[in-house]
Amino acid sequence: MKVRTRFAPSPTGYLHIGGARTALFCYLFARKHGGEFILRIEDTDQARSTEASVQAILDGMQWLGLDYDEGPFYQTQRFDRYREVVEQLMAAGHAYYCYSTPEELDAMREEAIARKEKPRYNGFWRDRQDTPPEGVKPVVRFRNPASGKVTIDDAVKGPIIIDNAELDDLVIMRSDGTPTYNLTVVVDDMDMQITHVIRGDDHINNTPRQINILEALGAARPVYAHLPMILGEDGKRMSKRHGAVSVMQYQADGYLPEALLNYLVRLGWSHQDQELFTADEMRELFTLEAVNRSGSVFDEKKLEWVSQQYLQHSDAVRLSEALEPYLQKLGIDTQQGAPRADVAHLLRDRAKTLVDMADAMRYFYQAPTAYDEKAKTKQFKLATADVLLTAKQALGELDNWSADTIQSALDASVERLGIGFGKLGQPLRLAITGGTQSPSLADTLALIDQLDVLKRLDAAILVCQAAPA
Repeated sequence: MKVRTRFAPSPTGYLHIGGARTALFCYLFARKHGGEFILRIEDTDQARSTEASVQAILDGMQWLGLDYDEGPFYQTQRFDRYREVVEQLMAAGHAYYCYSTPEELDAMREEAIARKEKPRYNGFWRDRQDTPPEGVKPVVRFRNPASGKVTIDDAVKGPIIIDNAELDDLVIMRSDGTPTYNLTVVVDDMDMQITHVIRGDDHINNTPRQINILEALGAARPVYAHLPMILGEDGKRMSKRHGAVSVMQYQADGYLPEALLNYLVRLGWSHQDQELFTADEMRELFTLEAVNRSGSVFDEKKLEWVSQQYLQHSDAVRLSEALEPYLQKLGIDTQQGAPRADVAHLLRDRAKTLVDMADAMRYFYQAPTAYDEKAKTKQFKLATADVLLTAKQALGELDNWSADTIQSALDASVERLGIGFGKLGQPLRLAITGGTQSPSLADTLALIDQLDVLKRLDAAILVCQAAPA
C-alpha cells in the first residue's frame, strides 16, 4: 500500500502557523515512506472562500518548499460527484430527507437543554413516511448508526472510543443542493485513496461521523492522526490576539523558509535532544509516534534563535540572494561597493533575520546621513577631531586596502596618540556607520571603498570641530 497524505485547507483566510505545521507533517510522513502528498482546497464554503486566500495558501506552500505530488484539487469542481454519492447513500437507506424547519430545530435543541441533554437533532424525519410539507426544501441527513461504538486507533492520541448514541444524524446536503464538509471530506479521501489523515485535533469530533459515512459507502478507513493545537504563551489556542499571522508575514519579517520549517517541526515533535535539522534529516527522522499528545507553546524568542542559527550557517552567496528583496525595499543599491556575499558573510553571525541583516548592510553602501544622538554627544567632542584626523591620515596612506593593513594603521594611530584603542575605535565606528554596533572595525572598513571611508571621516571631523570644548 502506497502512503498517500493530504493537506486540505479551507481558503477562508491566510495560511497560518498551525496549517503550515499540519502541511509539513503530512509532507514529511509521505516523503519518509516514499509516498505521495496531495493538496486539496476545501472551498465549499463559498460565502467565505476567496481567491486571495487560495493564492495565499499556494504562495505559502511554495515559499516553504512543501512540494505536492497532486493538486491543487478544488471541492467546488466536484459537486456532481458529491451529489452522486448522496444519491447512493439515499438508495441504500443510509440517508434520508429531513423537512424540519429552522424553528423546529431550535425547539428540539431547547427541549434537549431543558432535559439537561446535549442539544441536537432528534431524528424526527429519520423513519417517517408522512407526506412532506409543502414549500419546505429538505436537507439530506446521514442515518447514523443508533447503537455500537466507533473506535479510532489514533496514531498520535491513541485509542479513542465514541458511542454512536452520542452522534446525531448530520446534514450531508443542504437544502440548496450544496454538500457539507463531513460528506465532501469523506468522498475526497475515498476517491483520492488517502491512507493517512493527519490534521489538527479540533477535527476529532468529526472523525467518528466521517468513519460511519465511509463504512456506509464500503470504503477503507484511513489511519487518523490528530495533532495537538499550537498554543499562545497563555496556554490557550493560538489566535490573532497572540500574534498569529500569515506564513507569508514571516517571509516579510526576514525568516528563511528552512528556519521556519525547522521551528515548526519542533512544535510538537522531537528526536532525542536535537534542535536543528536539515531538510533531509526531517524527512528521514519524522514519525507520528514521536508527536506529542499535548499542545506546544509558540515561542517567538525560540524562533529567532533558530533563525539566527540558520543565518550563521548559511552559505554567503545564498544569503546574498535572499537579501535582495529586503535591500530593495530599504532602497539600498549594492551594485556599487563590496560584493554583497562578502558583506553577508561578515554580518551573518550578528543578525536574527534577513531584515536585521539588510538594515545593517546600509552603511556598507551608504554614508551615514545622521549619527546616533546619544553616541554623538558622548563621542564627538572637540578633542576627538585630532583623533579621527590622525586615523584618517594613516588610512589615507595605505596602498593596500585590506583588513590587516587597516588594523596596522589603526594600531599605529593609537600608539602615536598615546591612547587606548577604545578612544579611537568608538568615534571611528560612529563616523563610519552612524551607530555603535558593527563587526570588527578593520573587517568593516575593508569592505568600504577607501575614498568613501576618508570622506566619512572628514564629515565626522567637521562635526567634532563644531562641538563645545
